[in-house]
Amino acid sequence: MLTIRTINSPSKGTVNILSRKIHEDCIKNKLDNGIYNALGLIQGPLAEIIVAGDVAEKASNVDMTEIQGVCPQHITMIGVFGDTAAVSEALKAVAKLEDHSPAAVK
Repeated sequence: MLTIRTINSPSKGTVNILSRKIHEDCIKNKLDNGIYNALGLIQGPLAEIIVAGDVAEKASNVDMTEIQGVCPQHITMIGVFGDTAAVSEALKAVAKLEDHSPAAVK
C-alpha cells in the first residue's frame, strides 16, 4: 500500500527539510533554486516504491529521487519533482497502478 501526497508551491521550510533528506545534487540544486513548483511524495514498501518511481517517470516529464529517512518498518519515500501538471500526471499514473495492482502478486 502506497501513501501518495502532493505539495504545490512548497514553502521555504519544506524545501529546507527536503534539501537535507535528498542526496542527489542535481535535484537538490533545482529544488533550492525554485526550479520545481510542485512535488509529489510517495511512501511505501521498497518494491512498491521502485515500481511507482518507474511508472511516475515514464508517465510524465518529472525528476525522481529517494528521500532519506529513518524507518524501522523498511518503508521508504521518493520525491517526484517538476511543474504542477507533470507531477499531477505522474501521481495519477501511480495511483492508477495502486488501484489495479493484484493483491496476490508478491
